[in-house]
Amino acid sequence: QVQLVESGGGLVQAGGSLRLSCKFSGGTFALHSMGWFRQTPGKEREFVGGISRVSNETVYENSAKGRFTISRDNYKMMAYLQMNSLKPEDTSVYFCAAKSGYYPQMTSRSVDYWGQGTQVTVSS
Repeated sequence: QVQLVESGGGLVQAGGSLRLSCKFSGGTFALHSMGWFRQTPGKEREFVGGISRVSNETVYENSAKGRFTISRDNYKMMAYLQMNSLKPEDTSVYFCAAKSGYYPQMTSRSVDYWGQGTQVTVSS
C-alpha cells in the first residue's frame, strides 16, 4: 500500500522560504506523477503544482508560478515543494499527492494517494 509522509511545514515570516518534503513508500515511485495541494478551513482543496513521473515536466497554479518549485528524486522516492517569497495568503495545510500516469496536472478526484498534510503558516 502506497504511503506518503510530508515534512517541513512550520511558521515563517512573510517573504521567507520553506521546503516541504514528501516520502513515498509501498509502491513504484517512478510510475506516479507527484503533486502538491493545499487547503484552508471552509475551502476546497486546491492544486498547487505537479511534476511528471519521468521527464520532470512541471505545472503550477497561477499564484505559485515564479515562487514555488516542485522537484523529485526518483532514487530517494522523494518529492519536494520549495516555496519562496511566501505570503500570508499561502497559509494552509499542504498535502502531497500521487497519481498513476505521466501527466503532472491533477485534480482532487484524479489523485490516487494522499499524505496526511503539513501546516504552513506565514505571518505578516
